[in-house]
Amino acid sequence: MPPHGHPTWPEARWIGMLDIDAFAPDSGGWVELVPRHAEGYRHARVLLRHRFRPITFVDAPIVDGRVRVRLPATRAHAEPEAAELPPISVVVCTRDRADALADALVSILLLDYPDFEVVVVDNAARTDATARVVERLGDPRVRCVPEPVPGLSTARNAGVQAARHELIAFTDDDVVVDRYWLRAIARGFGRDSAVSCVAGLVPSGELRTAAQAYFEKRVSWAGSLAPRVVSMAMPPPDVPLFPLQVGRLGTGANFAVKKARVLDLGGFDEALGAGTAAQGGEDLDMFFRVVTSGDAMATEPGAIVWHRHRSDNDALLSQARGYGLGLGAWLTKVGLDRTHRRLVARTVSRHLWLSLRTGADYGAIVAQPSADLRCEVPTSVGRTEVLAVLGGPRALWRGRRRRARPVAPVPVS
Repeated sequence: MPPHGHPTWPEARWIGMLDIDAFAPDSGGWVELVPRHAEGYRHARVLLRHRFRPITFVDAPIVDGRVRVRLPATRAHAEPEAAELPPISVVVCTRDRADALADALVSILLLDYPDFEVVVVDNAARTDATARVVERLGDPRVRCVPEPVPGLSTARNAGVQAARHELIAFTDDDVVVDRYWLRAIARGFGRDSAVSCVAGLVPSGELRTAAQAYFEKRVSWAGSLAPRVVSMAMPPPDVPLFPLQVGRLGTGANFAVKKARVLDLGGFDEALGAGTAAQGGEDLDMFFRVVTSGDAMATEPGAIVWHRHRSDNDALLSQARGYGLGLGAWLTKVGLDRTHRRLVARTVSRHLWLSLRTGADYGAIVAQPSADLRCEVPTSVGRTEVLAVLGGPRALWRGRRRRARPVAPVPVS
């Protein structure tokens, strides 16, 4: 990702990726890299990829401006190209973050994919900066769609309505997408005819601050490098409380859906998501509704989107609160639905001890930063998130109350 500053954390990692296709298989030899924009970094994290499939992350020191990486002795099986490469609409929802959006759009327009469009949803904009970014690009594949009502779910629904293609891929404005992102998305849909949602890999594109390192450890966005298809009939064995733990399979920064299916499900819940009282949870809600409706969800690690985590402690605390509120609001919604409430009861009763352990582990994981970060990150960050979960019911109520009010018409100048 383009650098947004110098490292401020002693253990900061320069981030890179190495395609090892050009090297002899089973060589197990060493490769030396010269990282760009690595001033101030003493360590590197490199994602090794083979034939568009990620293999492993490697941490290595930076010595004299170089990084030595050992190639794996065995490599992943080659992933076949998708049988079809259907047209895809890419939807990017944004609000007054023109600089970040410009970087994201540049990477999207460099995608190796035969037919795609980009719908930029300008959500509750205070200025015309987003529209000017799109205008400066001057690319007919990119359209700017205004959505005056604030809220990520509202913006995503506007993007769904504006999309011209049946497959819609969502990403954020603080990312850089891999060149083969959409090819992997298409492969995910091709894995099973029942797949109506595909989630990709979201590794950190920047680890220059302790706040970013804490968040990277906190989330599981790049935790699994194995592609798979899951459903209620084929639950993932490593996610025993599925579908309640559906968030372990993906995140809103990198997923794709079938337009018709999302419309059948009623779109994104506009009481959830950034820009609402809940501040999140809309991606969990969509994934959960997809699988509980009988459809399948595919995880496709080859669909890579590099994400820039919040870099300072104030932003980290705000994000932790938002994650807790979003989780609490979504769990409240699940509990208010009779069918889903029964599903929860069955799932928890089958794995009672595990359910209790999972709840305890959640508190332990976010209770305080790990030892190497405690001097750099507020010890209250985990407590902030856990306590915010308790505010979920009120946040959901406020979001639904807002939806019940008529939206004032936008004056036409």
